[in-house]
Amino acid sequence: MAATRYRRFLKLCEEWPVEETKRQRDLGVFLRQRVAQAFREGENTQIADPETCDRMYESLVRIHTNYYKNKYPRPKDTSFTGLTVEDCKMILATDILKQMEDMKKGTWRKLREKFYAKKPEEDSK
Repeated sequence: MAATRYRRFLKLCEEWPVEETKRQRDLGVFLRQRVAQAFREGENTQIADPETCDRMYESLVRIHTNYYKNKYPRPKDTSFTGLTVEDCKMILATDILKQMEDMKKGTWRKLREKFYAKKPEEDSK
């Protein structure tokens, strides 16, 4: 029975898309890592709690197939901010978040980082 669960999780991992714009924060990558950890021995892995495993799988399938999005359709494809799904994806991209983080830095900190080879945190050590 563990072999069947393992194959189902593998199939789900294959179908789950990976968003390149969310490096190190992508749910697809995280899912693949967790499946690899949980099934270290592949089909021979012993599952301690099969019911919990099955519930996790079913939950992930519902997320992947947009079950709740289809069950409870929204009248508009925007949020309370007025942004569309594409706008939100662009804003949440790793590169954009990094740029926003750099914008938050003060002028003095930017100058110190630019002119010092080591980071200011290392100076206090």
